[in-house]
Amino acid sequence: MSETGDLSARIDDLEMRIAHQDRTIEDLNTAIVDQWKQIDALSRKLSNLLDRVQEVEDSAGPPVDRPPPHY
Repeated sequence: MSETGDLSARIDDLEMRIAHQDRTIEDLNTAIVDQWKQIDALSRKLSNLLDRVQEVEDSAGPPVDRPPPHY
């Protein structure tokens, strides 16, 4: 009878480990999805900022050499 009890305890332990691992995998997947959304949003913002900087550089024309204000 003890052998059956040991086997049952081992199976219960394995089931608990699998449940814990499944939960950990779900948590990690959620974190990865959230990070990907944040990376995507930041990439879009960076692209927009680069476009705006390029527009400003294009509209500013060539740089003007002026003496420093303390002269």
